Amino acid sequence: MLKIGVFGCGAIGAELCKAIDSGHIDVELYAIYDRHEQATVDLKDKLRNTDPKVLEIVDMVKHVDLVVECASQQAVYEVVPAALHAKCDVMSISVGAFADQNLLKTTTDLAKEYNCKVYLPSGAIAGLDGLKSASSTSIYSVTLTTEKHPRSLAGAPYIIQNNIDLDAITGKTVIFEGMATEAVKAFPANVNVAASLSLAGIGFEKTKVKIIANPALSRNIHEINVEGEFGSFTTRVENVPSPTNPKTSYLAALSAISTLKKIADPLQVGT
Repeated sequence: MLKIGVFGCGAIGAELCKAIDSGHIDVELYAIYDRHEQATVDLKDKLRNTDPKVLEIVDMVKHVDLVVECASQQAVYEVVPAALHAKCDVMSISVGAFADQNLLKTTTDLAKEYNCKVYLPSGAIAGLDGLKSASSTSIYSVTLTTEKHPRSLAGAPYIIQNNIDLDAITGKTVIFEGMATEAVKAFPANVNVAASLSLAGIGFEKTKVKIIANPALSRNIHEINVEGEFGSFTTRVENVPSPTNPKTSYLAALSAISTLKKIADPLQVGT
């Protein structure tokens, strides 16, 4: 049975750990860690299994088969190389970090050198299977339009740097338009899906992103439009926000759970 270490006990990490704890995924939750000690304590209190050890990444990688990063884009720089150097497979939730081409190259090179796998879940969107299939031939354009309640954008670097008063937004308002390269840095907690799209399709420099603040919304909306030699497709997902973190869609946590379940299952379905 695979031994799993989870780094980050926030909304996604906690849901993943609870799914393992309930037996929904046939793996062993061997270790957990969060830089905020109380988050680790709170999570352990919610688990039936009290066995998971609290280990920092340097110790965690010595004992597990797969590390799951659920913390932040900054944490990726520490967690992913540490796991790969220890010959551990790794799953990263903070996919936006890989807009850094140096990090992406280092990660790919280390994975090849140590014969490891790096898993990047689909997150809060649908359609990556179609995009990956379409990328076997020419893709002309990929556009992501994300629409969220203003409060879910609070604290984003772009909002702070541009002194945007989110409380003053009373109607549907375009906050950002640009390429994925800029979007994942400007909104690191909101549009990791843009990074997943970029990696599966035509890259960060060519994937277009529009972010809309809409105070009338109770759900996070991601709409993807893809045009290519294959034809075209559009997907639209209306996500319920995570009950513990409105910046994160609940589907993002379910995507992490599904990815880990797929890793553990002998039968692989889908592209």
